[in-house]
Amino acid sequence: MKKRKKAVALRYSQEKEQAPRVVASGAGFLAEKILEIAQKNGVSVREDSVLAEALSLVEFGSEIPEELYLAVAQILAEIISADQKQQKYISPLPPAEG
Repeated sequence: MKKRKKAVALRYSQEKEQAPRVVASGAGFLAEKILEIAQKNGVSVREDSVLAEALSLVEFGSEIPEELYLAVAQILAEIISADQKQQKYISPLPPAEG
C-alpha cells in the first residue's frame, strides 16, 4: 500500500518564539495544497518523510518538541544558506542615468 504524502508547515520568529510552531499539517490532498500555497508564496520547501511524519503528530499551533530541534535546525540552516547564496546572484539594477 502506497503511503500518502504528508506536509507540515512551520513558522519561526527568533525574536518572538522559543521554537518553531506547526502552522499547517495534512496528508494527501491537503498536503498538496500546503505545498502549492508554499510555492505560490516563495516559501522554501524540503522533503524529509521521516521528519514530516514526526511533525505531523504535533498539535496545530504548538511548538515542536525538543527531540526534533536538531533535525529542524539542520533544515532551517540549509534553507538560510541556499537563500543567501541565491541573493549573491541577484544584483540590484544600476541607477538610471538621466
